[in-house]
Amino acid sequence: MSSDEDFSIVVNGDTETMERIQEQIVKLKEQHSLVLQEQKDLVTGLNAVKNLENEFKLRTNKIRQALEEDDASHAIKVENKTMMLASLRKEEVRLKDQIDAALEQGSQLEKDNYLLRQQTAVSTAVPEKKVVFTGVTGNDAKTQSFEMKPHVLYPMEEGTALITFEDEKVAQKILEMKEHKVELGECTITLEAKPVQMLVPSVVEMDTQICPHRVLVSSLPSKLSGEALMDKLELHFGKGKNGGAEVESTDLLQDSGNVVIKFVHGHVAKGLTDQQQHDVAFGKGKKHKVKVTPFLNGKITHFQTRVSECSHTVLLAGIPAIMEQENLQDLLEIHFQKSSNGGGEVEAFLYNPLGQHSLAFFQEECPIKD
Repeated sequence: MSSDEDFSIVVNGDTETMERIQEQIVKLKEQHSLVLQEQKDLVTGLNAVKNLENEFKLRTNKIRQALEEDDASHAIKVENKTMMLASLRKEEVRLKDQIDAALEQGSQLEKDNYLLRQQTAVSTAVPEKKVVFTGVTGNDAKTQSFEMKPHVLYPMEEGTALITFEDEKVAQKILEMKEHKVELGECTITLEAKPVQMLVPSVVEMDTQICPHRVLVSSLPSKLSGEALMDKLELHFGKGKNGGAEVESTDLLQDSGNVVIKFVHGHVAKGLTDQQQHDVAFGKGKKHKVKVTPFLNGKITHFQTRVSECSHTVLLAGIPAIMEQENLQDLLEIHFQKSSNGGGEVEAFLYNPLGQHSLAFFQEECPIKD
């Protein structure tokens, strides 16, 4: 058998097999093409995924950066808001303090206003005081000032004397000489001259307010005695038809001659002072017009004193009780009146012997210097 024959035999014998193989080859080629296409698609998809991944990373970075910037901006805003809130709280505290201070100031102004109204009521309703122009004029600058007249009680030691000279220079000379020998008949005594020093007020501040229970009655008749005067006033102002009520007490002020009436109830005084002028019967069928004004209660809020020396008065110490008080006082006064003894004209002389206690009363006539 030749080779051609063998081939033909094989081919002819497996024709169907070859066709199937070819069909499979075609199918495999198609599958291979599909696989290659799928591989291309996968590569394309993979590249697309990578691109998406890169884009996602970029967007993520941008979003993270934006978030970080937002966080930083938010932190700054929070810090600013916190500082603003703290500032507002401080401002609130400051405004509250100002409101409290304003309320307190308003309350104080109300109190001051009330006191001013009281002072106005007092200044427009003062006790009657008769005055007369003596022809003496003064400087306008002094019209806003007032003068306090000292009344000082000076306790004297035993065996001392106070001597007041008319001339201040004489008193100073007696003090400079210091020791003085005084001849009293057959004996001689030695006295020591000392300055008279005392505490006097330098600053006095007072708070005053109108007393709701008391009134001050002025313009009273001068013919009645104190007891009779106060009885008539109590009788008149103790009656409701006269605007009064039950009277608790009456006091006569010796320095001014006015009378203070105190009522049991506090609503009576204001009605009487609002009317001011009252007709009071002091005799049979005779009425006298009196003036009723508010009575002021005073409280000292500030008080200062200073040590002062009386320029005209000298204290004589070391006086023994060797004779009668009156005789000894006369002899001492005679001694210090003589210019040969350094003395001069004596205005006042007060001797306090041993074993006695005396109070010397200094008035404004005694010039006082700091």
